[in-house]
Amino acid sequence: MKLYSIPLSNFASKCRIAAYEKGLDIELTEPPGGMGSDEYKQINPLGKVPALDTGSQIIAESELINEYFEDRFPEKPLLPTDPEARAKVRSFTRLHDLYLDPPLRACFPKLFGQDLEQSFIDEKMVEIQGRLDHLESQLSDDGWAAGADFTLADAALTPTIFFMNNFLPAFGQKPAIEGRPKLAAWWGKIQDRESTKRVLGEQGAALEALQKQQQGG
Repeated sequence: MKLYSIPLSNFASKCRIAAYEKGLDIELTEPPGGMGSDEYKQINPLGKVPALDTGSQIIAESELINEYFEDRFPEKPLLPTDPEARAKVRSFTRLHDLYLDPPLRACFPKLFGQDLEQSFIDEKMVEIQGRLDHLESQLSDDGWAAGADFTLADAALTPTIFFMNNFLPAFGQKPAIEGRPKLAAWWGKIQDRESTKRVLGEQGAALEALQKQQQGG
């Protein structure tokens, strides 16, 4: 299998976490020609990462890829067997994809020199802080996001909380984990787990390289 991925992409990163957790033999490669290129669109018409080449089809979208990993390689499960518990995990992945990531992503152009109205930034920051407060209220007291076991919920949240801890101060906001004790405790565990520590290292190195490039160094 081949996973088209970019180290700094939070959606691609959550797929790498799932693959590392399951110990999959998977080739990681960046999109030929870059995201959105005509060459890459021949592989994935959406032109985005991640995309998984299974050998027989291309699967796009991170959540579909992680669910495919779960279906095809169930030996080390990242979803519980109980329907209620599975729904709990999926509530976190949906919270991430639809509500936590979008307002931060909307502000990314500001970090790369594009002018955005301050009122727009302020609105998105209020939304982000509200989403983080909601996340804090939903986190399990049992160690991981959805309970006592590491799941796809943790894989989804990890790369974006990395973004928020690193980027929110640039908008005059506190890091995501500040003032949120359950999220801070969870983040401490995330930094010690092999799969997530590996991906955080990949994201950190990619962010450092990007910052050096922007500084002309």
